[in-house]
Parts: sequence; C-alpha cells; structure tokens
Amino acid sequence: MAKLINGQSVPNLPWEEKPAGCRDVIWRSKNNPIITRDAISNSNSIFNSAIVPFNGEFKGVFRSDDTTRRQSLHVGRSKNGVDWEIDDEKIPFICEDEEIGHFYFGYDPRVCKIDDKYYVTWCNGYHWKPTIGIAYTTDFEKFYQLENAFLPFNRNGVLFPRKINGNYAMISRPSDNGHTPFGDIYYSESPDLTFWGKHRLVMEATEGWQGTKIGGGPTPIETDEGWLTIYHGVLTSCNGFTYCAGAALLDKDQPWKVLYRTKPYIMSPREIYELAGDVPNVVFPCTAICDADTGRIAIYYGAADTVIGLAYTTLDGLMDFMKKNSY
Repeated sequence: MAKLINGQSVPNLPWEEKPAGCRDVIWRSKNNPIITRDAISNSNSIFNSAIVPFNGEFKGVFRSDDTTRRQSLHVGRSKNGVDWEIDDEKIPFICEDEEIGHFYFGYDPRVCKIDDKYYVTWCNGYHWKPTIGIAYTTDFEKFYQLENAFLPFNRNGVLFPRKINGNYAMISRPSDNGHTPFGDIYYSESPDLTFWGKHRLVMEATEGWQGTKIGGGPTPIETDEGWLTIYHGVLTSCNGFTYCAGAALLDKDQPWKVLYRTKPYIMSPREIYELAGDVPNVVFPCTAICDADTGRIAIYYGAADTVIGLAYTTLDGLMDFMKKNSY
C-alpha cells in the first residue's frame, strides 16, 4: 500500500462511496456541478480553480470569466468543501513592482502550501501575454504577488509542496500566445521563487487522448514511492480539442524522471456538464486533496470551461490503476 509523506488529516474531506457497478478508478459526485457558472453576481463561468484545507475548513482561489469575458481570480470559502461562498470582487494582489503587478488577466490557478504559506500560481497576463504568476498568502485575505516565474509564453505552473534538492520546484507547460496546439511538461527549480533554472523535460505528448498536448494539474501528492501527479492531456478530433486526465508517478529526488504513466485516461468528458458548455468536451483537474487517515482523494475539476465538478478516488486505487496501465 502506498503511504503519504507529510500528508495531513482532513476529516471533513468531501466523500461519496463508489457507486455499485462503477468500473472506473475515479467517480463523480452525484451533486455535480457543485459550483455553477453564475455563483457570483457578474460571472459568465467559474471553472479550473484551486482549493485547500484551511483551519478545519476550506479556502479556494477561483477562476471567474465575467460577462465581458475577462478572466480574473476570486477568493472562496466553505465549511464542507461542497457549499461555497465566492467573493464578487477579484483578488487585489499586493505587488511592490508596478510592472509585474499591473493586472491584465489571470486564470487557471493552483494553490500549494509550503511551510506556513499558501502559494498561488496562475496563468498571468504580462502585457497581454501568458506566463506564470506567483503570489502567497497566510490568511486568504492579503495576497502578495512575486515575480513572474518565466518569460511568456507559459501555462499550467504547478508548485511542489516542499523544496527538492534545496530549491523550490515547479512543473509548467511552455506554450504560445494562442490556444496552443502543442505542449509538453517541463520541470524547473528556483532558490528563491524569483530566478528559475535547471529546466528538465518531464513528459511529452504521446498518442490518443494525450496526443496533442499535456499539462500539469493539481499539486503533486508525495508518497513513499514518488510524486503522484494528475495531469491533463488533449486529443484533437474532427470536432476540436477534447481534454482528459491521466496520472503519473515521478521520482522523489529527480521529478523529471517518470516511473509510471497511465496509457489510458483516468477521466474523460462524459456527463452533460462536461460535454456542453463554453468549451465542450473538457475535464480539467486543478485540485486533489488526500486525507492521510483514509487515503481518500477529492478532485476538483473544471467542466466544459463553464462549471466546477467534484470527483473521488483513493490513493491505493489510483496508484494500482496507474501501475497496471502504464507505458
């Protein structure tokens, strides 16, 4: 059985038992979508968002595209991880450098706890070009924005929850200024969250559901066998892009080395709220919370770039599926 390293107890983690007859390694909440597109007053859609346990409850950073279709980030709070209150106003990041702090757009956040700080990474607009923004908070009231991690163009910046080889670590997906029709996952390190280097290729797009491009998903989960990483992959069909999810296990000390990687997807668009929306045929995980006491995992994911869904699996179940169905 896999064991969590530095895992935390989350006794109020949302959970629903696997339905009878379900053959999938991941199963959906019967309450989906748990966050609808109009959960705040001026939103066109709310999706691709990040959630963490916080002081016995839950906090989140949510992507909202408003009715002008501008993308911004908002704080949310919940006692049970299912019923959410999300602020109407976007996060007013505090930044000492006006050049970096000027807000153009922000989307697809992840939140990662490292020591006593919660770091937010997101696709940040720098002169209307996408790169990786970084900020931190200790209370989800004030957010302090740091330097952008990389030059444009880049997306899907995901921090590891502790330093590796004495440095902060991140995976990302270098891209372009459009709806990127390519992309692989790379690993980078930084001594101070300002200067990034030691770039290494982690995984490339391969075939089928992950044949067009791939990108990081939730914060990696540290196990005794390596870093369990959920990621997204994209297929180009005659109907456009289809976004699915897979899993990989990365080496603990050299995370650019892939130990296992699922050949089949672990989740694909199937329900109407995943198939129909502003961008059809999308499941896009940004959060995976694992309870150390039970091994249960709650996965929050964007559906059809419109709403947020919740799904479940277990650490042992996902690890077993990955090992049995690996490249």
